[in-house]
Amino acid sequence: MQFFSTQRSSPQVGFREAVINSLPADKGLYFPVAIPRFSYDKISALESAGLPELGFEIMRPYTQDVFSDTTLETIVQEAFNFEIPLVQVEAGIFSLELFHGPTYAFKDVGARFLARCLGEFAKSESRETTILVATSGDTGGAVANGFFNVEGVRVVILYPSGKVSDLQEKQLTTLGGNITALEVEGDFDDCQALVKQAFLDAELSKKLNLTSANSINIARWMPQSIYYASLALQMKNAAEALIAVPSGNYGNVTAGMLAKRMGFPLGKFLVCSNANDVVPRYLESCEYEVLPTVATYANAMDVSNPSNFPRMLELYDHSFDDLIQEVSGFTLHDKHILETIEQCHKETGYVLDPHGAIAYAGLKKKLKIDQKGVFLETAHPIKFRPVMEKALRDKMPMPGFAKDLMLKQKSSIKMSNEYADFKNLLKRTS
Repeated sequence: MQFFSTQRSSPQVGFREAVINSLPADKGLYFPVAIPRFSYDKISALESAGLPELGFEIMRPYTQDVFSDTTLETIVQEAFNFEIPLVQVEAGIFSLELFHGPTYAFKDVGARFLARCLGEFAKSESRETTILVATSGDTGGAVANGFFNVEGVRVVILYPSGKVSDLQEKQLTTLGGNITALEVEGDFDDCQALVKQAFLDAELSKKLNLTSANSINIARWMPQSIYYASLALQMKNAAEALIAVPSGNYGNVTAGMLAKRMGFPLGKFLVCSNANDVVPRYLESCEYEVLPTVATYANAMDVSNPSNFPRMLELYDHSFDDLIQEVSGFTLHDKHILETIEQCHKETGYVLDPHGAIAYAGLKKKLKIDQKGVFLETAHPIKFRPVMEKALRDKMPMPGFAKDLMLKQKSSIKMSNEYADFKNLLKRTS
């Protein structure tokens, strides 16, 4: 399988090169030259498959030129060793719970697959691989956990100071070893811009073997299609359901669109945003206008210029008319996030996290009569404890994993959002 740049000015590359390079030189994103289509019979045969088996079948067409079946089987068995249950919240509305992995967030799926891919590649590398990753919340913890003590790999995580939850910060700043956390003055978009600029810096690339663990990397982006395939197999008539996805950098929902293109029966998508609503506004007007990033209770979605938007356009052949036939948008602001969490808990007993709350509210507003809806619960609610307690008007007990984590000592390096400072730091610590 070859991968082309969405800007179409860079050469096509294979899976290994696309993963290691992360970004093409022309500032586009890698995208598969062909999306494999699964037959009805093949999908039916996967109905009783576990997540590892499903992951093997979905990722094999993209990786078979690089990994043997035995290697890929080992990767998926190690990466996808947890459940992704579909839980009924109320009549006609279901939650696909993506927080049952080791860092209690959906990022575990892509981060663990990518970590094992790069671990395999590192075995034949003569120099250390440096992974740069920007995080607005859960990505950092998932990447840190996935790559911790992977031989031949060091990880540098950039996160916006004061704009991630305490628990999220502990997950990405307490491991040490081959994990370095940079606390950046600014917002997520500043962190993301630093990472992108580093990849396009010829001097730095010559000195360091750089790659990314953000969803711009195909080995983090594409595996997320696996849980959408799982949804299609778990839910009868999923092709008629409305699928509401909390969306920040848009890797998650575009992976769902990829699964649908591969043949899995999935309904239309509702992209659900907080105040940083560039894509919902685009779906209404066909105008892509980037505004300053707004800090919200759903901090993992505080992204004003999502990196994966070009993949969304690519999946619909850059046809706005085709896109809006399949995809609609929804926006929810902080006040209504709190109200939604409180109301859902009061009426159903289900505890939404702030991101899932936006998607749940979207379903409540957009679902047609007798239509089923699914929203993605992307992280454990305890990660957002202050917000949750404000919404529920009560103390939220800390589960054991969170208590243990909060006792650990934070270790981070504070830095400005100036690229020169970032570059010098990378050169000094290499």
